[in-house]
Formats: sequence, C-alpha cells, structure tokens
Amino acid sequence: MNVENTKAQMRKGVLEYCILSILNGEDKYASEILGTLKDAKMLVVEGTIYPLLTRLKNAGLLNYRWEESTSGPPRKYYGLTETGGLFLKELNSTWDELRTAVNLVTNTKQKK
Repeated sequence: MNVENTKAQMRKGVLEYCILSILNGEDKYASEILGTLKDAKMLVVEGTIYPLLTRLKNAGLLNYRWEESTSGPPRKYYGLTETGGLFLKELNSTWDELRTAVNLVTNTKQKK
C-alpha cells in the first residue's frame, strides 16, 4: 500500500471544503485560491483546481465575475453564492463532527 496515494486521497476529500472556506466572505481569483492552498501545504496543481471550480460553479455553489487587471489579462474572480454559503455552513458542522470522531478514535488507539 502506498502512503503517498492515501495522503493524496485524504487531501482530495477535503479540497472542496477548503476552497469554499477560502472564498467565504471574499472573492478571489484562481491563482489566489491556489496560493492559499499551497501555503497550507495542500499540494494542489492548477490542473486540479480549475475543473473543481467549474464543478462548484455548475452546482450553484460559486459564481464568478471578470475584473480588469493592471498586470495582464482580465481575471475571473470566484465567490460563494447564497447556496454556497449555506452548503459551507453544513460542511463546517460535518467537519467538526468528523474531526471529533477521528480524534476520538485515533487518540484512543494511540494511548493503548
């Protein structure tokens, strides 16, 4: 079994949640989102983020707007829709429950 594959699958499992959290309260363009993820050591490449942003937009969780840039072509800024904000609240609750459960299980096992 390859531990790197398992670690990658764990990151993929929380990537949507992380993106919605990054966009909570502030619109950002894809490079900013990618930078935030990389700063957090969420090893993500551009080829992963763009299809995911499109999928979240198509699901009605994100919208986007074009904005002129002083340093190049116009940028597409993504933001949460009202539905996206409600979805994020639900994910926050689910994440708290999951984190508590995982900590309980893993901490119990490590103490024995």
